[in-house]
Amino acid sequence: MNRREAIKTTALGVGALSVATSCIGTSKQKGMETQAIGVQLFTIPMMIDQDFRGTLKKLSEIGYKEVEFFGPYPASSAGTKEEFKMLQQMLKLKQHAFYGYSVKDTAAMLREFGLTAPSMHVNIKSLRENPTQLLDELAELKPKYIVVPAIMEGRSNLDDYKKLAAEFNSFGEQASKYGMKFLYHNHGYEHQEMSGAIPMDFLIENTNPDYVQFELDIFWMAAAGADPIAYLKKYPGRYKALHIKDSSEKFRFAGNGDSPQEWMGGFPKMADPGSGIFDIESIIAAANKNGVDHWFLERDLAPQPEETLQNSYAYLSQL
Repeated sequence: MNRREAIKTTALGVGALSVATSCIGTSKQKGMETQAIGVQLFTIPMMIDQDFRGTLKKLSEIGYKEVEFFGPYPASSAGTKEEFKMLQQMLKLKQHAFYGYSVKDTAAMLREFGLTAPSMHVNIKSLRENPTQLLDELAELKPKYIVVPAIMEGRSNLDDYKKLAAEFNSFGEQASKYGMKFLYHNHGYEHQEMSGAIPMDFLIENTNPDYVQFELDIFWMAAAGADPIAYLKKYPGRYKALHIKDSSEKFRFAGNGDSPQEWMGGFPKMADPGSGIFDIESIIAAANKNGVDHWFLERDLAPQPEETLQNSYAYLSQL
């Protein structure tokens, strides 16, 4: 029996999941409280689109405590919704978040199943075009963080990143009025040197930590040739959320990691945490030590979503 099978057998044995669930948030590991485990819903978009309520219930039963939504939302800008149409058609999704429910009904369901939404992905167009309307709506779910997951344009040179840093500070200042902070999620292109600077470093060093923090996706950072542990150590306190997935083999972008086509080329290489080549335990230890406070499984468009949910929770909960 290999390590993965042993973990799965143990954690999914009679009563094991209920024990793990009851201990989440209370057990100690090296003097630190074990954090709740969350799911970025882009892991299971078709599943949750087909049965929003039933999927939230299932996540709770497995042991997950947090969800991270991806938009667009009812209050997202028209431009954001238009951009989403192609992906929506490709995935055959019927709804935007919140899958036909009102934000109030969504908040009630989260409470019913013991879930929270501490972090929510938003499109930068909505923050530029109608931030007040969007933040008013999302505030109903009491998130700590709003996250821009990627920049699709306006990032071709260092001057563009200077403008983005200023925008991030502005977004964060607006979000602070709602008790939220702004996070930026890396996607790979930020690690290509420009005018003697690395854009990822530039953004971290030129944004106000009172308003702006970051979400580290370990797969995309590795695909860009950067080291997640090195970044966590170099910028302690700046990364507040972690996207956890594994890789079945070494994967590097064919180019600069600056297009959806390159990102999608990585999807077949993604694996459930603990089943691939990443040293997940060491990454989590470094994240724990350097200020990360939310942990989200994210295996983009998981081909076997229920198995990924079960396997990933079994592995992550025993860490």
